[in-house]
Amino acid sequence: MTEIDAKIDALVPAWLTLPDIAERLGVEVTRVRQLVKEGQLIAVRRGENRALHVPAAFIDGDKVVKGLTGTLTLLRDDGFTVEEMLEWLFTPDPSLPGTPAQALSENRGTEVKRRAQALAV
Repeated sequence: MTEIDAKIDALVPAWLTLPDIAERLGVEVTRVRQLVKEGQLIAVRRGENRALHVPAAFIDGDKVVKGLTGTLTLLRDDGFTVEEMLEWLFTPDPSLPGTPAQALSENRGTEVKRRAQALAV
């Protein structure tokens, strides 16, 4: 897990701890840790106790946002670090409009994945 810098921390509007996510998803914390390990979620260490946090935008009610896992895989395959993925997902893109994270939460994952694939070129 990565500890993030202030710039990235400021880009992400809200964070959830792993126990918070487990409660929302209705699963054990160990399952959330497995989702992070499998690359379906990104977790970073932040705060004074350096607890693991996930951007709140990645959780939609009681599930992981549709299209997030595929987008994270594309970015990872493009060689992005966790910090670079977070920066890309939470930086406004005028062509979307909004941020890629917002577009994913609005079920516009195809547009986001298209842009992620274009990054590899």
